[in-house]
Amino acid sequence: MQEHDLSYVRVEMVNAQAAPASERGAGHWLRTNLFATPLDSVLTLIALLIVSYYLPSVINWMLINAQWTGTDRTFCATTAQGGGIQPEGWSGACWAFVGAKFQQFMFGRYPVDERWRVYLVAVLFVALLTPLLIPRVPKKTLNAILFFVAFPIVAYFLLLGGHFGLRYVETALWGGLMVTLVLSFVGMVVSLPLGVILALGRRSKMPVVKLLSVIFIETIRGVPLITVLFMASVMLPLFLPPGTSFDKFLRALVGFSLFASAYMAEVIRGGLQAIPKGQGEGADSLGLSYWQKMGLIVMPQALKLVIPGIVNTFIGLFKDTSLVYIIGMFDLLGIVRQNFSDASWASPQTPMTGLIFAGLVFWVFCFGMSRYSMFMERRLDTGYRR
Repeated sequence: MQEHDLSYVRVEMVNAQAAPASERGAGHWLRTNLFATPLDSVLTLIALLIVSYYLPSVINWMLINAQWTGTDRTFCATTAQGGGIQPEGWSGACWAFVGAKFQQFMFGRYPVDERWRVYLVAVLFVALLTPLLIPRVPKKTLNAILFFVAFPIVAYFLLLGGHFGLRYVETALWGGLMVTLVLSFVGMVVSLPLGVILALGRRSKMPVVKLLSVIFIETIRGVPLITVLFMASVMLPLFLPPGTSFDKFLRALVGFSLFASAYMAEVIRGGLQAIPKGQGEGADSLGLSYWQKMGLIVMPQALKLVIPGIVNTFIGLFKDTSLVYIIGMFDLLGIVRQNFSDASWASPQTPMTGLIFAGLVFWVFCFGMSRYSMFMERRLDTGYRR
């Protein structure tokens, strides 16, 4: 047999080559994202002009001419340069107000000598949440049980007290960022599984289950959150037996959780409808039960598809906690607004500074949730390669 010449066949893989210089670096990013077309270039230049016009004034107001320390409004009525009293003409933020009220913004009227319990709950929250969010950390099942089951029970006894020798702290004294985080955490933890159940119920072939799910979802989605909170706070006690005590904070938790679950159900239902029928049919052909099919095949794919919608619902829920101010509770924004009436800090700069502080806090949490959801989308994308 005649031997064939195989010298032209490559026996080793070619080493990866660096991208061309024109396709990497800051210049490539600018051309791709800001100056890709003439219209993009014009819009970019207009935006730069607007930023360059307003940014110096914003920096000057927030940082350069701001008053950072003080014990009352007279400090915020003093210019940084002259030291004269100019309550109407001074143009700087009053961060001294935020510094003086910071503890109240965080804890409300929670007793000072008992705030170590809040700090302990915060430490436990971060210690359990961090490994849960890092994909490479092992024992996720145990971590999830501790975070979603054990932690809420421990937090309940620590924050409320009345057991194990801890002083009882009524929820009327709770306030600030503490209330915002508790409301949003409970709402998120409850709304996701309840939303899954409602979404499955709406797609159920059992008429009664489907009808009840549809009525609940459409009723809750058809009214504003304020209405739900008023119903939970004012109307709910009217339907309970006389003398029944129902904590106002617990009513708000129930209202928030039910409201978020209705929206979550529609988000998850959209994910279920996006799954091809072949996935369910394949599970049926393997002899899987309904719950095995949903838990192992369909639901994981549906949840992966609707991560943006789920996180969007969580972000909306986190911001909507400010509405509890309407029913006499004080979250972060509510406690900030309440302190505007403090005569010792009554100055033209106080309201704007307080609102900016609250806005920054809300932005940090919402931006963090948004960025993490983007990270999870890239990681769970089957076409993504690390």
